[in-house]
Amino acid sequence: MLREHGDLLAPIAAGGALGSLSRWGLTTVLPHGGLSWPWATFLTNVSGCLLLGTLMAFVLGPWSHTRYLRPFLGVGVLGGYTTFSTYELETYVLGGHAPALAMLYLLASVVAGIGAAWLGLTLGRVVVLDTGREVVVDGIDPDLDPDPSPGQAQEDR
Repeated sequence: MLREHGDLLAPIAAGGALGSLSRWGLTTVLPHGGLSWPWATFLTNVSGCLLLGTLMAFVLGPWSHTRYLRPFLGVGVLGGYTTFSTYELETYVLGGHAPALAMLYLLASVVAGIGAAWLGLTLGRVVVLDTGREVVVDGIDPDLDPDPSPGQAQEDR
């Protein structure tokens, strides 16, 4: 596997460094006191979900033939930018002192993250479609037929 994909390590590492520095910058601007809402992590993860959704619209559309863009931006930059471990730790710490706030943070992060990913994908698809490109996976436009039968997908090709 390393022989086939070894060339992707440098773009992923470079992207991860940039994403991690971006997250560090946001936590510096919005420091967290421990017993209050962890805004930096919340905003980091939600904005990362939005950007990842947008990126997927382009990776499935006009940028589908680029080898290094998705590993650099998706795995590297956004993987280094978002943080599940800090989200878990902050939920745990809040749970010891403010269980209701911890539960709200836990749920709000998941709901906002999923909503942001959906919004990013939707907005990205609008932009891609406005350029005249289609967002197509395996010859199937997900907007027209989100769950095609296997035989139908073959007939359409």
